[in-house]
Amino acid sequence: MANLCEICGKGERSGNNVSHSHLKTKRTWKPNIQRVKGVMNGEIQKINVCTRCLRSGKVQRAI
Repeated sequence: MANLCEICGKGERSGNNVSHSHLKTKRTWKPNIQRVKGVMNGEIQKINVCTRCLRSGKVQRAI
């Protein structure tokens, strides 16, 4: 599944794990993407949406 919200564009972020001894290794944070049936451009489609957009009401879910 794509790690990209089709509404807000939120995607994968990168950074470092930092250990107690301050050694750094690369890591990624992935958004919580859900595949839902939603109304987009007046028609029902399956879209990839982050949970923040679902909770804030930016997506109208289709029943």
